[in-house]
Amino acid sequence: MPQTSTTAIHIMALDGIVNVNSIFTIALFIGLTSTPSDHSHTLVSSAACAATAATAERLVSRHVYSFSSFLFSSLIALGLKQAIRIANHDHILNYHAVLHGAGIVDLRMLRFGILGSALGSGFGCVFLTLALVDWVQIKLGVLACWGYYTLAATIPLVTLLKIALFVKKWPDKNRAGGLERHALTLHLALAKRGHELHIFTSNSSSFPVYPLLANLHFHLSNPTAAGYLDQATVWEQFRAENSTGRPFDVAHTESVGLRYTRSRNLSNLAVSWHGIAYESIHSDIIQELLRAPEQSQSIGLTERVKKVVEEVKFFKHYAHHVATSDHAGEVLKRIYMIPEERVHVILNGVDEHVFIPDAAKDIEFKLKFGIQESKSLVLGLAGRLVKDKGHPLMFEALRQIFMENSTFRDSVLVLVAGDGPWGTRYKELGSNLLVLGPLEQAELAGFYNAIDIFVNPTLRAQGLDHTLLEAILTGKPLMATNLPSITQSIIVSKEMGYTFSPTVEALKKSLYQVREDGREVLKQKGNLARERGLKLFTATKMAAAYESLFFCIYSDHYCMYKPQIS
Repeated sequence: MPQTSTTAIHIMALDGIVNVNSIFTIALFIGLTSTPSDHSHTLVSSAACAATAATAERLVSRHVYSFSSFLFSSLIALGLKQAIRIANHDHILNYHAVLHGAGIVDLRMLRFGILGSALGSGFGCVFLTLALVDWVQIKLGVLACWGYYTLAATIPLVTLLKIALFVKKWPDKNRAGGLERHALTLHLALAKRGHELHIFTSNSSSFPVYPLLANLHFHLSNPTAAGYLDQATVWEQFRAENSTGRPFDVAHTESVGLRYTRSRNLSNLAVSWHGIAYESIHSDIIQELLRAPEQSQSIGLTERVKKVVEEVKFFKHYAHHVATSDHAGEVLKRIYMIPEERVHVILNGVDEHVFIPDAAKDIEFKLKFGIQESKSLVLGLAGRLVKDKGHPLMFEALRQIFMENSTFRDSVLVLVAGDGPWGTRYKELGSNLLVLGPLEQAELAGFYNAIDIFVNPTLRAQGLDHTLLEAILTGKPLMATNLPSITQSIIVSKEMGYTFSPTVEALKKSLYQVREDGREVLKQKGNLARERGLKLFTATKMAAAYESLFFCIYSDHYCMYKPQIS
């Protein structure tokens, strides 16, 4: 059987170059025909962000440069193929030479020619990419305005980032807290967008919980006795990775995963705050007001004030701050006195592909846990079943309602998903309250589909609770404490749900109102909540916003972010 000759391989390479050039040339002609003759044909309403005539002129010229490069590349490739055929003509009697394109050709010149052809194609791709960037600017706004959609369209065309993440611990299956779930959701999304992620976190017996991605790297260390990251170890790991090959373009720490003593000289670092001491003072006041007379007074409030002072002193040492709620952003700017250009509000998001309305999941979940369809209303609670999440308040409100209103008690079912000391207490309320324990993500999706309304009685005025966002994306209305982080970012109107003051009487009143409104009203509220949730609280939106911020930090630009409503 004849063997493929060296020049046959070269001919196949030249054919590949010509074919690719032909495809890109067709794309160029399509691009030129779709180029607006008037650069004012734009989707941008702001005149300051509209592209100028120079951008439109540059778009056309770059199309021409790209076409010239592809033409240059193709002519060289075709010329080389013809040279090989001419050389073969002198050996026409050699059947195999003719068949496989093997002739007497100067291989060194052939390789130089292929290199030149490849460079022509490379320059053509560069000019084509630049032309696409110009086209995006004409349609969506200039890059100087750092618009959300402009960046989302152009960033993947240009470059990818090397990102360092510091997080105290990586999610442990279904026992992850909000901070860990945020870290998992955000950084897996960034890795899937092609960025190189290096995660500095503590080792765990159940680690890891993540898909196998080639651009996702873990740097593990043993936690301290208090359960925090060993700062000396992770800093040395970071410095070692930063000094080998390509340095990090941006570093991100979830809360104080990397403390300011180590990061104060990193100008490309951003810290995401999921809770700050000033917000916790409100929670401490509420808990003090709810304290029973026989309980001793907590010293937490006095200690919290001292912590706020400490935070105001060291927060300034972080280069950029990300607030996960509108309220937290205002606190960082007004109370903590962080310069406005260093504070960015990026709302939390959850996986919109997991948390969706799904009747099949509803049925499957109810069958699995033996939930009856006879109840007229199903309430749901989820998360850590601890004091500061408001479960003593919810327990007392339900206990009183069940005692004073048998109709409510018999017609309403309460599902409680989560783990904590108040799980045992809830079981005391009877058979119409089911404590399901901690659920994995897929089971949580079924849980939200099985309920009519999600209730969150939290006393913590911090960040945005993931359970609220998961319920919204599943199409469920909300009922939550009227804390500013919730009312300013999530439940912004009565059309989306219910809010109550953190007292037993106010909570009871809201519960009675929910039952009176019934399922049809709740379904309408849930649909409106989901519409807003898809605009604000998806993992895709969150990842795109962080990606844009990280590119701004990388390029040392002034960037401000507002939630994208449309």
